[in-house]
Amino acid sequence: MKRRDFLISALAAAAGLSAPSRIAGQAKAIEPDLANLADGRGLKLFNRTVNRLSDGARTGVRLSEAPGEGLAYLEGIELANGSIELDIRGKDVREQSFVGVAFHGVDGTTYDAVYFRPFNFRADDPVRRSHAVQYISSPIHKWQKLRTEHPGTYENAVNPVPDPNGWFHARVVVASPKVSVFVNDAKEPSLIVSQLSERRKGLTGLWVDNFGGDFANFKVVPAGL
Repeated sequence: MKRRDFLISALAAAAGLSAPSRIAGQAKAIEPDLANLADGRGLKLFNRTVNRLSDGARTGVRLSEAPGEGLAYLEGIELANGSIELDIRGKDVREQSFVGVAFHGVDGTTYDAVYFRPFNFRADDPVRRSHAVQYISSPIHKWQKLRTEHPGTYENAVNPVPDPNGWFHARVVVASPKVSVFVNDAKEPSLIVSQLSERRKGLTGLWVDNFGGDFANFKVVPAGL
């Protein structure tokens, strides 16, 4: 095994990943056991704590509430192009649930992210419904700037509409600069955007803002599998 491959394998093994290595240059799907990472080992946390979560057949993690944005990156894992899949649960309380995934990250302030506002999933107001899923590129292109300068470009409604208090499955497909977001079993994306950052690889992990969120069944599939 090449030294580079060994280092990737060792880092991923430390994070409790089930299929972390690259063999003969071929990437494998990465499926960390999030619940086993709840003690923080294997996760690089910014502005949050994490606790183990068990809900029926799902096991995962809960990120705590705190002012500002919070992240939990998977240590030792970088994604260029590929897909990120996970189950997410927020809550149907207006302006109190912002949950999603970060990618092409550098640290706690520099990253791209796709996140959801579950309280807008079934809103009676069509304008609010159109704010259900959002792309941002921190630290420059936050949602306020994007909504003001490019209304309707970097956020959209979610179809099919999930239960705002229940679990839903999200799949974020990164084919830089194109990013597509699918929810549950949808064949068509709820959101398609062009990345605003020039980064083409980086850390990936869980993302929340101001409040907490629940996450399970996290999987990263590098392009080419």
